[in-house]
Amino acid sequence: MEGRKPRILIGKPGLDGHDRGAKVIARALRDSGMEVIYTGLRQTPEMVVNAAIQEDVDAIGLSILSGAHMTLLPRILALLEENEMGDVPLFVGGIIPEDDALALKAIGVTAVFGPGSSLEDITRFIWEIVECE
Repeated sequence: MEGRKPRILIGKPGLDGHDRGAKVIARALRDSGMEVIYTGLRQTPEMVVNAAIQEDVDAIGLSILSGAHMTLLPRILALLEENEMGDVPLFVGGIIPEDDALALKAIGVTAVFGPGSSLEDITRFIWEIVECE
């Protein structure tokens, strides 16, 4: 289906209750022409991956401010692999130390966006990584 809108899942895994940033990203992506599925707060890794499967998404964006990124993201990546979705780009935003960001990229996280990342840069990056042919 040529020219279809990319489907992007935005979620908040873990016990983090702050979702303003995720909602800002969701709106920016939607305003740029993408279809956005927002799963809401307090999602388990299983809930995130199940939603990604059900919605047949082109990419997954997660916001993590709780500090649990080194626990949650490897589990989500493993679940994606188990469900033959290992090729779906996973990007993350939040307060993630540089050493952790490098480790996450080494295990398959496509991008890490920290505080101060511009909406324009994030949106442009996602348009570049999704394939909607």
